[in-house]
Amino acid sequence: MQNTDNTVVERELEMQLVLSPECSVPVPARLAYLTGDPYAIHIEFHVGSEYPVDWTFARELLVEGVFRPCGHGDVRIWPTKVDGRNVILMALSSPDGDALLEAPSAQVSAWLERTLRAVPPGTEGDRLGIDDGLAELLATTVVADDLWPRDPWGSDESAEDDR
Repeated sequence: MQNTDNTVVERELEMQLVLSPECSVPVPARLAYLTGDPYAIHIEFHVGSEYPVDWTFARELLVEGVFRPCGHGDVRIWPTKVDGRNVILMALSSPDGDALLEAPSAQVSAWLERTLRAVPPGTEGDRLGIDDGLAELLATTVVADDLWPRDPWGSDESAEDDR
């Protein structure tokens, strides 16, 4: 059964864009989770341009990345300590460039916990209405079958009867 509740779980926070081991710059960011898109998380980075930079990736990747290194390719996430603070590092790669971002672990974990309460792991598929959609598609197929009361191409058996 599809759940039509489209709750949004958001959190604004300041991340650090790591330019080198000695230098980073603050980047305002917004984490967003939409229950209507239950497998994904969205991060908006406000980098001083006209439009924010948007990234979307699997919630499961962030859940795992809070505890241990994970991901490969475009998104890699891992926990670490920087100057005695627990942080989460996100390495993001795109054709436009690469970025290493540092986020406060406590703030990301608290937000992530809210998303897990909104849609518990393993129940994401219930939000998509796949079963309802499939049932509707199959019901339409049954109706379409009624449009062809007989096989329009005939069968091999009827060809033998005509000889």
